[in-house]
Amino acid sequence: MKLCKKGNCWKACYDQQRKKYYGHLMYTNREGQTRFLYEITKEVFDRLGSFPDDYDNDRLIETGRLLFRFEDTMYGTMGPERSVHDDSYTEDDFDKAFDSLKSKK
Repeated sequence: MKLCKKGNCWKACYDQQRKKYYGHLMYTNREGQTRFLYEITKEVFDRLGSFPDDYDNDRLIETGRLLFRFEDTMYGTMGPERSVHDDSYTEDDFDKAFDSLKSKK
């Protein structure tokens, strides 16, 4: 079973320890960077990468449950902004989910 898939602005992985699928979107432009972490289903994970355009893959990931948003732009007056969208997840949970996305190729 393939554990990770990726495109230009997205990456999705299956975390074997937590038995969950995560999708990560990252957009970078001249103003800074915005990242989103979603919990996605196996069906969404299986369909990722089957579209010729990354936009369609991004939209598919967005059908998942938004867990976390991180924004670091030049418009932030107090520095990077982190938003938790699912209170059942702790900072440690987010770090572990991002680690599962970073560690697999």
